[in-house]
Amino acid sequence: MARLPVISGDEFVSALSRVGFSLDRIEGSHMILMGPTGRRLSVPKHRELGRGLLRALIRDAGLTREEFVKLRD
Repeated sequence: MARLPVISGDEFVSALSRVGFSLDRIEGSHMILMGPTGRRLSVPKHRELGRGLLRALIRDAGLTREEFVKLRD
C-alpha cells in the first residue's frame, strides 16, 4: 500500500468533489462539505494536512485509500 500524499485542504475538497461532495459553507478555518447522502465533513483549510488527519478524513468520507488515490489521478 502506497503512502498517502501530503496535500492541502483545498486539494482534498477538489478530489472529493469528483464523488459528489460539495462545499456547503466555510466556518473560520474549516470548510464544511455536504456529501451526496447528506453526510457532512469538516476539512481544515490548511496548506498541508497531516497523514493521520488525511486518513481519518478519507475514512469519514466513506472511501478507501485506494479509491482516494485514484481520485487524485
